[in-house]
Amino acid sequence: MPPVFPFLPQRLNGLAVLACNLNWTWNREARRLFARVDHQLWTRLRHDPFQLLQQAGPERLAQCAADQDFLAHLDAVLAWSAAEQSAAPTWFAQRYAEHARDTIAYFCAEFGFHHTVPIYSGGLGVLAGDHCKTASDLGVPLIGVGILYRHGYFDQEVRADGWQDDTDMAFDLSRTVLEAVDGANGAPHLAAVRMAGRDVYIRAWRLRVGRVTVYLLDTDLEQNHRDDRPLLSRLYAGGPAMRLRQEWLLGVGGVRVLRALGVQPTAWHANEGHASFMFIERLRELVIAGTPFADAVHAVRAASTFTTHTPVPAGHDTFAADDVAACTGPVWDELGISRDQFMRIGHYPPDPSGAFHMTATAVRLSRRVNAVSRAHGVVTRSLWRSMWPERREPDLPITHVTNGVHLATWMSNSLMQLLDAHLGAGWGNRVDDPALWDRVLTLDAQALWDVHRKLKRTLLVHMREQARVAFTNHTREASRLAGTGVLLDPEALTLCFARRFATYKRANLLFHDVERLLRLVSNPSRPVQVIFAGKAHPADTPGKEMLQEVYQTTRDPRFEGRIAFVEDYDMHLAHVLVQGGDVWLNVPRPPMEASGTSGMKAALNGVPQLSTMDGWWEEGFNGHNGWAITPELSAGAANDDAAAADQLYELLETEVVPTYYTRDRGGLPQRWIQTMRHALRAAGLRFTSRRMLIEYVTDYYVPSIRGESTLDERPTA
Repeated sequence: MPPVFPFLPQRLNGLAVLACNLNWTWNREARRLFARVDHQLWTRLRHDPFQLLQQAGPERLAQCAADQDFLAHLDAVLAWSAAEQSAAPTWFAQRYAEHARDTIAYFCAEFGFHHTVPIYSGGLGVLAGDHCKTASDLGVPLIGVGILYRHGYFDQEVRADGWQDDTDMAFDLSRTVLEAVDGANGAPHLAAVRMAGRDVYIRAWRLRVGRVTVYLLDTDLEQNHRDDRPLLSRLYAGGPAMRLRQEWLLGVGGVRVLRALGVQPTAWHANEGHASFMFIERLRELVIAGTPFADAVHAVRAASTFTTHTPVPAGHDTFAADDVAACTGPVWDELGISRDQFMRIGHYPPDPSGAFHMTATAVRLSRRVNAVSRAHGVVTRSLWRSMWPERREPDLPITHVTNGVHLATWMSNSLMQLLDAHLGAGWGNRVDDPALWDRVLTLDAQALWDVHRKLKRTLLVHMREQARVAFTNHTREASRLAGTGVLLDPEALTLCFARRFATYKRANLLFHDVERLLRLVSNPSRPVQVIFAGKAHPADTPGKEMLQEVYQTTRDPRFEGRIAFVEDYDMHLAHVLVQGGDVWLNVPRPPMEASGTSGMKAALNGVPQLSTMDGWWEEGFNGHNGWAITPELSAGAANDDAAAADQLYELLETEVVPTYYTRDRGGLPQRWIQTMRHALRAAGLRFTSRRMLIEYVTDYYVPSIRGESTLDERPTA
């Protein structure tokens, strides 16, 4: 049903229209328009237009409807939104007009578009969201397929002892932009999937993301068995049995939903191994239609792209063969092969257990396989070399497309306005020109510093307001307020560390030598302060223990209130962090960081990164845009951590802190500002999702549409 806004005047119906398509999230004029309705309410609601239009007072809405300037602003934004969804010439149409009627299906287990649709856990989902937003910008004919997690990921609450509690998070679908899609004759479901001996019916919800449509699958239907209704309700929860069923429904159900909607993709992209059963369903379709199995495999491969994001074997989904058989069987009969032949599709040679590997399945059934950074490409070829025993590792057919981030989503309004003045109106249409980014190196120092200080104040005000609300609601006692950041100094050098709390990301590396850290944070003339944010996976006990260790330091009076932890990390909090910190801290243990896009988002706001040489930083660091930790790898992880920590302290003591606090007569840190300029230039030039998607279109999607292939591109089962 359409949303109900009881006090919205007819002349402002366009605001409801804007709210129903997520392209407002990356248009600053649209965001400014919503803020004009009620700036305080907009801020308090964390930029949620649905709640804004439901809660705004009728008198204020009537004032907006009578304000000619507001109405002109509304009409201009509506015109932009209509153009964004039109068939007007786009980058894709201009270069590939012959493929205007083709469709690319993009399958992913999670999508992160905006915090109001909480169906993401972290980097994979946010990357998928940026991928879709950029497809809209470029006019790429992409359709997304994912899962509607009615209970999202989880809300994070940290106890007084620092232990993370994972609380249930349900969201009200009536307050989102999601639209239910009816099946034939008004039926609530679009498809059915046979699983574990019974049919599971699937409905779909439509999400509009500019020109791109995303379909999210849901099994919460009355005609489903009570055990099947909640199967798709929680993200990455319930253990392997639940995960297997979710992935079977995503892959098989996703293909069937597209068919029911009349969508016939000519290219298919599985973003991570969670979607690998999509390849199996397409094989089944071809074989049932009369195609011999070997020819069906070749046809599926020719049209398929697979992206892997995981650099360690333990991070790839595997399921016991008997569990796969119980869930999917007897699908091998429809494929015209034996059960053993089917299981060999998911065989990973180094694993003697006979488990079914989702990544091995995708590698075998995709013509084009890529990692997500240059360094990750090296790791991935090493990880999967056993599937091509006759080939040299450097020659394996696994390439890389380095991740990128959506500029209009992650760059702050204030910095965009500064670039308007410096680069000229419409600079966003010239971002492919390297000369544009060279001009960033001449940004006015005072103007850039003023923008950064404003964003930093916004971050600290946000943290204080969150602490005030928590204290008022009795969820944070006074003794814990110092750890929320209320004592942070807007003039002190501020490091930000915000990401998933996994042990390899080493959130506690900064505490390796506490005395050395104390000297940094407590220096009265050149203090350092640190903000942490992030969630540990509910099943990751070591990650929770690391989070607890970090959290407990926030209550240590020796640190003088200069260490803070912000709870419940999500996309909204991520925006203020990447825009407002002074340094983005990223210290994964190499080579375990596949890419690490948070540093790119920070750099797009002129925030330099201090990081180990892993993921994107291995190709992004140029000696001018931040600092790199490059210790010699030693025999064990403990020694590696000690060496990395030592270099981290040394960089802070000898380069980062002195550069930040060295000021000219006007009070400006000129060398620091030059580093900020270089950070912005490097990110804009090479690490946006526009560059990323152009690579996917040129080297992956269009060749897939055209069926470009070779006979020996993949190992056989």
